[in-house]
Order: sequence, then C-alpha cells, then structure tokens
Amino acid sequence: MIRVLLADDQSLVRAGFRALLDAQPDIEVAGEAADGEEAVRAVRELRPDVVLMDIRMPLVDGLAATRRITEDEEYGEVKVVMLTTFELDEYVFEAIRSGASGFLVKDTEPAELLRAVRAVVEGDALLSPGVTRRLIAEFAARSKEPAVADALFRLTEREREVMALVGIGLSNEEIARRLVVSPLTAKTHVSRTMVKLGARDRAQLVVLAYESGLVRPGWLG
Repeated sequence: MIRVLLADDQSLVRAGFRALLDAQPDIEVAGEAADGEEAVRAVRELRPDVVLMDIRMPLVDGLAATRRITEDEEYGEVKVVMLTTFELDEYVFEAIRSGASGFLVKDTEPAELLRAVRAVVEGDALLSPGVTRRLIAEFAARSKEPAVADALFRLTEREREVMALVGIGLSNEEIARRLVVSPLTAKTHVSRTMVKLGARDRAQLVVLAYESGLVRPGWLG
C-alpha cells in the first residue's frame, strides 16, 4: 500500500485528491497538512511514501518544507512531488534541486496523478513529459555557468553517457534504444550513476547533469 500525505492550503484541493487516491486499491491518504510546517510534522509522525506538496502555502512554504524533509536522512525514503498552478513556475527548478522528485500541475489528469504517485515510489522522476524538459532547460539556462564537477570523474565513460541522456529527459527504454542495450542494462547504469554521485533520485541526476556542464540547455533531442 502506497501511503500519501497531502500538503495544500486549499481544503477543496485536498478533498479532490483524497477522493481520487483513496479510491485506488494500492494507495491510501495517510494524512493532510495545510502549510509547510504541518507537512514536516506530519512526515515525522506518519512516515508517508509520497508527499504531494503545494509550492505556495502560508507560514512555511512548500519549497522550505521540501528542503527540510529531503535534507534529513531520517526521511530518506520519503518522496516529494511538488504541486503548482503554473507549468513554468519559477520555483519548480529550485524545488527539484532541493530534493523533490518532480512536479505536477494541479489541473493534471487523474490518470497522470496516479501514474506519478506510483512512479516516484518506484524511484522514477516526473521528468518525461515534454513540458518538464522545457522547464528544466528554461531554468538551467538562467543558472550560472556550470563547472565540471569532480564527481564526474568517478563515472565510467558509459555512465557519463547515460547521465547525459537522463539529463535530456530520456526514459530507461529510450536510453536502451539509443545505446542498443537492454532496458535492464540501462536501468543498472542509471542506478550505479546515482549511487556514485549520491543522487537521491532521477530528478537530482538531471540537475547534476546540467550543473556539471555535462548537458547544456537546449540539448533536448
């Protein structure tokens, strides 16, 4: 059973998500929070698998709450998915840098929300849709000139190649086709790369690919 915490200051939004999630045989809503402080406290008490976290909330916002959750090793298994009203929210890239596993626009289709919850539990990130690739590129373009990270030297040539493909938004299946290997082999390379770089999940691997200069904005093909 996947346990989800809903963190949003709008009760109607929480009610809608709760109705959808609780109707699934493999998902249950473990609790709710109306601001970031409540969300952090609920994570401590309930230990959910996934937090659906609104970015804009009173008192402590979703960005600060996400940072507090993801920086605490005690909550290492908790995945945070940011909720936003706008596709190109100025805080989304910073949220992913802070440890969020991805983001969803609040008016997303119900099937996409359910897929997202199940995907992050499996260790995937919400980085496949084209809009997310554009968002990552948009905000990466505004960041300072990247320097080659020392951590990249820990990677093999193939792992750097795989990391670059993850950085442009390819799935394991797409990486496998690009490199002419099996999806399992591609997944293994991705997993080893994350371990070597200390990346929490695929989303952080994308950020590292940009910040290290391995991938530059616009390399989306």
